[in-house]
Amino acid sequence: MGVTSTVLDVTTMRSRLDRLRRHAADAGVATTVVSPGSDLRYLTGVAGSSFERLTALVVPSDPAVAPVFVSPALEYAGLGHVPLGDLGVEVRTWVDGEDPYALALGGVPGGRAAVSDMMPALHLLQLRDAGAVDQQLAGPVLRELRMRKDEAELAELRAAGAAIDRVHARVGEWLRAGRTEAEVAADIAAAILEEGHAAAEFVIVGSGPNGASPHHSVSDRVIEQGDVVVVDIGGPLPSGYNSDSTRTYAVGAPREPDVATAYAALQAAQRASVASVRPGVTCQDVDRAARDVLAAAGLAEHFIHRTGHGIGLDVHEEPYIVAGNDLPLEAGMTFSIEPGVYLAGRWGARIEDIVAVTDDGVERLNTRPTDLVVL
Repeated sequence: MGVTSTVLDVTTMRSRLDRLRRHAADAGVATTVVSPGSDLRYLTGVAGSSFERLTALVVPSDPAVAPVFVSPALEYAGLGHVPLGDLGVEVRTWVDGEDPYALALGGVPGGRAAVSDMMPALHLLQLRDAGAVDQQLAGPVLRELRMRKDEAELAELRAAGAAIDRVHARVGEWLRAGRTEAEVAADIAAAILEEGHAAAEFVIVGSGPNGASPHHSVSDRVIEQGDVVVVDIGGPLPSGYNSDSTRTYAVGAPREPDVATAYAALQAAQRASVASVRPGVTCQDVDRAARDVLAAAGLAEHFIHRTGHGIGLDVHEEPYIVAGNDLPLEAGMTFSIEPGVYLAGRWGARIEDIVAVTDDGVERLNTRPTDLVVL
């Protein structure tokens, strides 16, 4: 466990806890149990992941009942800077041999409990055995808070976008024929850290036929002259807010004859999707804007994933820009727009920007040109 609170203060945390109570009550939830992960970081600034000892924030929907933070004593010693007392949160620590599940639920009102989506079954089932029998996922409650970013969060996402743009601006230093994907990726990962990220969460370098696999990582394939190369990179800033941006490169003139035509259609699709973003438009409308352009170009079958995903403390979070999602966009929502074209066994291309919904339109948080970059 650790603490990163660069975008949090007591006022913000109190507001988030109050909104959590209201949304949970509206959903018929009596108590929300938040385990370590991005939800806990969002609410308290406490970063880390779950392990075999229970750490959890228990938030009754009744504002007259104090929230409880339960933690192993050996972990809580490192969380002294979290202003839980100022938030009216009761701290309950425990040592090995005690029952943390009974401790967490003691004095908490009965009724339906919403539990973190990524809570390990080890904790989920023991909370049930301790009395939290009626359970549901907390995601539908917490997403109502997290989908709409406040100004501090937007500032962090802008900084993350600018930092990853600076890395893309340098890709020509490392990407060339004769090097392996893994060698290029190692240089990119180092640059991601140099540009202010806390970690290089992912580095995809998909050259030639590997570019046709959207989630290819890296391999020992030697990059060849004429290859089209997909470079998808990102990671968290120290605050926990993430970057994620894809550009497509060519090492010399592309060897495949259909690259120019297909890439022009892909670029038009991505632009159309970005241009469609504004409050009131649905997520599926933004997806359709990209898909329709590619379909008109005869490339529909080569676009094999959703158009985008939300981003914040998680690289992938709500809202998802996908067919069937009729959620209307609202100011403060942030997500990727990343259509792709993938010709199996030959080559692939993707263009990805993070965007934010504004009061009357859209703001691109990545501002690099989207042209095919020929090195």
